[in-house]
Amino acid sequence: MSKLLLNLRNVPDDEADDVREMLDANGIAYYETKPGPWRISVGGIWITEDAAIVEAKRLMADYQQVRGERARAEYAAAVRDGTAETFWSQLRSEPLRVLLTMVAIVLLLGLVALPVMLLRS
Repeated sequence: MSKLLLNLRNVPDDEADDVREMLDANGIAYYETKPGPWRISVGGIWITEDAAIVEAKRLMADYQQVRGERARAEYAAAVRDGTAETFWSQLRSEPLRVLLTMVAIVLLLGLVALPVMLLRS
């Protein structure tokens, strides 16, 4: 029976490509499901053989560790260079989006607090 190795929700294309290449290089049989038409169900990479799932998960754990270390190193380099994205850089580049997000947060907090305020009176 097939086992899900990687749910493709919010997975960058380069990471999915790397996983496919890793599985091909190690001779692990897999198939891929595509997302549904309204993106309710997302795609996935499935391992077809039960015997190969342990090896695939081990390879995936190794890959994710290496990718995580690389991402942390890239972020640390961006912080050192001053090119890392911050709240203020977001505010400067997309002020309307930041402002609308902040307004939405305040409205949602007010909506959450409304029952408490109504119960107090």
